[in-house]
Amino acid sequence: MMQEYKNILAPVDGSKITEKVLATAIQVAKRNDTRLDILNVLEINQFADGYGGAVSGDVVYRMVDEVEKRLKIYQQQALDAGVKEVEIHVRFGNPKEVLAKDFPADHDTGLIVMGTTGMNAVERLVVGSVTNFVTRTAPCDVIIVK
Repeated sequence: MMQEYKNILAPVDGSKITEKVLATAIQVAKRNDTRLDILNVLEINQFADGYGGAVSGDVVYRMVDEVEKRLKIYQQQALDAGVKEVEIHVRFGNPKEVLAKDFPADHDTGLIVMGTTGMNAVERLVVGSVTNFVTRTAPCDVIIVK
């Protein structure tokens, strides 16, 4: 018997893998007749460095506005494909913690569908792969889209 999942999370970051992650998450959500949560995690301190240590409220507002516009397009894509319930979310914080712990706890996530990391080999060594962290620590199953 095939595993059934309730409440599927698709974290997206606008990288090349996003379309494949979304397509996979949509298929799994339809097959399981469950909610799809599409999430983008913004790490403000990554922007603060480039702005001399201070990110103005205006910059943050514009960033969130752009992300929400993109997420609404993804939401409509999922609805058009036949997913009955699609929610979009923008969170601030460390993507590892948000994806592996905070969001699944808040939304009773049963499956995370995510892409391989967007970082290069050096960045992975220094920062550690978000995908690797999530697969090791998330409370639910994780599907990795390559």
